[in-house]
Amino acid sequence: MNFGDFLDNTSCSGGGARIVAFNNNSSMPGGAIGEARFLTQSLSSKPMFNSPGLSLALTSMEGQGEIARNNEMSNAGGRRSRDEEPDSRSGSDNMDGASGDDQDAADKPPRKKRYHRHTPQQIQELESLFKECPHPDEKQRLELSKRLSLEIRQVKFWFQNRRTQMKTQLERHENSILRQENDKLRAENLSIREAMRNPMCTNCGGPSVIGEVSLEEQHIRIENARLKDELDRVCALAGKFLGRPMPNSTLELGVGGNGFAVIPSDYGIPSSLPMPEMPVNPVEKSMYLELALAAMDELVKMAQSDEPLWIRGLDGGREMLNQEEYLRASSPCIGMKPNGFITEASREIGMVIINSLALVETLMDSNKWAEMFPCLIARASTTQVISSGVGGTRNGALQLMNAALQVLSPLVPVREVNFLRFCKQHAEGVWAVVDVSIDNIREAHAFPSCQRLPSGCLVQDMPNGYSKVTWVEHIEYDEGVVHQLYRPLVSSGMGFGAQRWVATLQRQCECLAILMSFPVPSRDHSSAITAGGRRSMLKLAQRMTNNFCAGVCASSVHKWNKLQTENVDEDVQVMTRKSIDDPGEPPGIVLSAATSVWLPVSPQRLFDFFRDEQLRSEWDILSNGGPMQEMAHIAKGQDHGNCVSLLRANAVNSKQSSMLILQETCIDRAGSVVVYAPVDIPAMHVVMNGGDSAYVALLPSGFAIVPDGAGSDTGDRVSGSLLTVAFQILVNSLPTVESVETVNNLITCTLQKIKAALQCES
Repeated sequence: MNFGDFLDNTSCSGGGARIVAFNNNSSMPGGAIGEARFLTQSLSSKPMFNSPGLSLALTSMEGQGEIARNNEMSNAGGRRSRDEEPDSRSGSDNMDGASGDDQDAADKPPRKKRYHRHTPQQIQELESLFKECPHPDEKQRLELSKRLSLEIRQVKFWFQNRRTQMKTQLERHENSILRQENDKLRAENLSIREAMRNPMCTNCGGPSVIGEVSLEEQHIRIENARLKDELDRVCALAGKFLGRPMPNSTLELGVGGNGFAVIPSDYGIPSSLPMPEMPVNPVEKSMYLELALAAMDELVKMAQSDEPLWIRGLDGGREMLNQEEYLRASSPCIGMKPNGFITEASREIGMVIINSLALVETLMDSNKWAEMFPCLIARASTTQVISSGVGGTRNGALQLMNAALQVLSPLVPVREVNFLRFCKQHAEGVWAVVDVSIDNIREAHAFPSCQRLPSGCLVQDMPNGYSKVTWVEHIEYDEGVVHQLYRPLVSSGMGFGAQRWVATLQRQCECLAILMSFPVPSRDHSSAITAGGRRSMLKLAQRMTNNFCAGVCASSVHKWNKLQTENVDEDVQVMTRKSIDDPGEPPGIVLSAATSVWLPVSPQRLFDFFRDEQLRSEWDILSNGGPMQEMAHIAKGQDHGNCVSLLRANAVNSKQSSMLILQETCIDRAGSVVVYAPVDIPAMHVVMNGGDSAYVALLPSGFAIVPDGAGSDTGDRVSGSLLTVAFQILVNSLPTVESVETVNNLITCTLQKIKAALQCES
């Protein structure tokens, strides 16, 4: 979730859902007020920094002129009002002849009409965005107008015309289909009337005797019987789906009076939910219903059963699924396991500071779901809503979704999954949300590298405002695509399993609760960061961390191009992307490099090492060879390691300029992340005073730390850590051999310094 937006509105949406916040003033940092006073006094005393050696520091965005906007609207077609025509019509729409009144007024010079056409590149960009978002908001239109050198009004009119054109094409297509069906029915009707007027015996060819049944009538009766059976089956499914019996009256079904109208998307979906991309035919819809109900039954059984379905090792380690018992007690929902695939199953139970309604609403909204699990979900979208729920609630909600799941390492490919998500209320304050892959139903051409068996969570409200969450993850995947270094982690469930989902959920909900109950500083209010400043800093830190994750895993958030180079280590991933024309993006080419290594150090020790400002100079070239000072601190959890900080690098001599570093650190039982980026001092001065953080350009670097998985079967014992190091730098043009070698040397040098400082060089 967007933490800054939660500070603006402390009540959760979705049927009275609320997040229970707690106050713990003792956990808040005590020195933030004095540090903020020192930062306020020093912000204007130093000029903008220039990083020595590498172009990691960013230039100021001031002084850049606006891009000339010379093009008007495209010839996309569609009708507009008369007062919009001079600025919005394409050249082909303005080829109008002069009227008689114009010729009578020959003494007046005719008004010269403007003819405007979009370039092919502009049309291609507009069409590309239209496929993803036919209704862009004001901010998206502003960004697109700047990138294509168009007026905002031109972009707005183009999308209006394109939507009108698309609607017209769909209507023509539907009319054509209906016309064909109508012709077919008319021909069948005439044939039946003719057969009834002159009945013939099918055996002898003569006139039929009264009482005999014609062949056409036999076919009609057979078809009616088949349709009746199909109706009974669908009504039985709908009754089980909604938890109450469904009448199968043809009249009631036709008028929608039996409550069945909440299931098909054909009968309407609230405008707040994403509309389906294409209608689902009745056969496919009934298959989805059957799959969702079977998956829900299996999820509840796996969440509530213990031995012999779930067993623990002799040493009391993690739970493991008994595959023999699982196959004996239930039939697989999505068929047999593909050859070469292995099974990963895990279960985790935890208390979360959120109620069931708020959590269900978060899980059923793809945007909120991705924001709740920022380092786990690279991308998520709802492709179709089949059912929006019953009575204005999420009970019975059924939708198709697509997501990309990630482990922060270039050695673990992103998992692309297409799945069905089904939500059901089992009792008062008890909900369940289940996911199951649908690739077998859709008969995809390319078989996926993983498929999601019934997985999800069972949520139960507790008297203290918390929820008891039982999470189950059950996946079959191709282990061959995972690097040997990360196979123990992934198979243990700490990579994509239930432990990571629950740990992330607990940390995020705790962060939201603390931010919503942030206490007002009791001393010297003038030097403290304002509420608006906290919101802006948190939004900026969230964007920084998202960009870092996208650069490590090469997710589809940005269009990355992988480079094949000879002078780079085999396990180092080097990629480039063209920086988009956006106020928050530095101009040029972004070069990203990432690698993962194993270190014989515990994850906690490694995380504390990177967070220590006094030890920063042992690995960070941006520290100017000395310790750093924390100028601001925003707590995001009870653990002091969950925070957003603003660090100041002290200059060791007068020739070096002072600089600021924005840093976000997150830690839970599943791992930790340290992300940082140099920031412009004048820009951060604006952000800390509540200004818009979207115009602050930054390039993130950082570390991702996870346990190596070797000790996952023996309780809390951990033998080592898997460390991912990633840097992003800016180059003026296409990357050269020198720039690639520079970033590779940066990673190699940083790893050597880390190993030397932790005394694990061997």
